[in-house]
Amino acid sequence: MKSIGIYYGSSTDTTADIANRIAGSLGVAQSEVHNVADADPASVAKYEVLLLGSSTWGAGDLQDDWEDFLPKLKAQDLSGKVVGLFGCGDASCYGDTFCDALATIKEGLAGSGCTFAGNMSKDGYSFDESRSEEDGELIGCLLDEANESDMTDERIDRWIAALKPQLG
Repeated sequence: MKSIGIYYGSSTDTTADIANRIAGSLGVAQSEVHNVADADPASVAKYEVLLLGSSTWGAGDLQDDWEDFLPKLKAQDLSGKVVGLFGCGDASCYGDTFCDALATIKEGLAGSGCTFAGNMSKDGYSFDESRSEEDGELIGCLLDEANESDMTDERIDRWIAALKPQLG
């Protein structure tokens, strides 16, 4: 398996919990799970695969710590790296901006040389709109721990299955 680094931003620890669950599912050591609030952007150099997670706030806003980290991440050499996206949102109260932060990360890394992987079907989701939907598919693993936590494990498993071909 390729080397994997997991980077997340979390204000309420929900996305941190998801990052750790993903790490456990993939057998990734805790030392490879990084909170972007205090992560060194240069640390991405040692990984072939980056799994990037963020919660979405307000009307589709990126989690605060990502605001500072994202431009620093883009400044790194991401050529040839595979990037998978995961995140948390609220499909009930914010159904028209559900997990939009993932689209912000993807847009922020445009032109960086990385390749995005892990698109998945939107079947079984109840949101109205999301910028994290492209061509009828989700750009990553979109989770709603507030209203659909009973679906989280199955969604993570589906996402990991979609990523597997890129993980080597």
